[in-house]
Amino acid sequence: MKLIIQIPCYNEEATLPQTLRDLPAALSGLDAIEILVVDDGSADRTVQVAQALGVHHIVRHTRNRGLAAAFQTGLDAALAAGADIIVNTDADNQYDGADIAALVAPILAGRADIVVGDRGVAALAHFSPIKRFLQALGSAVVQRAAGIPIPDATSGFRAFSRDAALHLTVLSDYTYTLETLIQAGARRMAVVFVPIRTNAQTRKSRLIRSTPSFIALSAVTILRFYTMYQPLRVFLTLGGALLGGALFLGLRFLYFYWLGGGAAGHIQSLILAAILAIVGFQVGLIGLVAELVRMNRKLLEEMVYRARRGPPCSLEDVSPL
Repeated sequence: MKLIIQIPCYNEEATLPQTLRDLPAALSGLDAIEILVVDDGSADRTVQVAQALGVHHIVRHTRNRGLAAAFQTGLDAALAAGADIIVNTDADNQYDGADIAALVAPILAGRADIVVGDRGVAALAHFSPIKRFLQALGSAVVQRAAGIPIPDATSGFRAFSRDAALHLTVLSDYTYTLETLIQAGARRMAVVFVPIRTNAQTRKSRLIRSTPSFIALSAVTILRFYTMYQPLRVFLTLGGALLGGALFLGLRFLYFYWLGGGAAGHIQSLILAAILAIVGFQVGLIGLVAELVRMNRKLLEEMVYRARRGPPCSLEDVSPL
């Protein structure tokens, strides 16, 4: 059983040594632990530092492509290197490496496909009150979108079983944290959260440049992938709201008409009701088409998963009961 710890890096020569020193060299239930560094186009000595410290695998992007792309590159490289379990951690030493044992334990026990480290964001001292509130709100929204309990949606300290990693494909240009949870919920994966410790902040976040941009990018990411994985629910809800507005305006028109006021002065309501009804019906049809597209995408995702996994074992490879 091999564990590969992947570390996406961008100009991390100062913090990478401490991060690597805190990682475990051996854990119960694992035969080997290897380290994989994904250099996301660093302009400093990140690669040289990783080489000097004996990192087993180094994958390089020729230019900076962002955290989400670095994460996906790490998953692909770890799978190619034969990982049975993959742990993702940050290069800024935010997470306590000793907690990796707690992350992999549910996977080793067969209780989880994905394990996420719960930082207890509501109590983190180095988070401002507004940031703690936004983290809690974001987790609640992602929980609604994914359909699974999520106390800490943006934690990057995670463990994945090989099968779970084979199923994941990150499409976002911003971050993998929200998207992978929504994917996990859509695919009915077992997701477990375990409490973890965090270290003192070593630098400001590069992902969150400002609170407004963080809110906007997170909202767009959640809406985009919720619509991708639950299109029928989204479009039928929107179409139903439009049809409800059309029904209300239509009943309003009939109410005044039956009172004897005639159509004069209320024809605008009738026109608007007709427009809303047509648009609402069209939005519902779009939802049906989007649901067909979703089913086709699920088939393509299954084909990609099987291609990644490789050929299934033959009957001769299966031991008799």
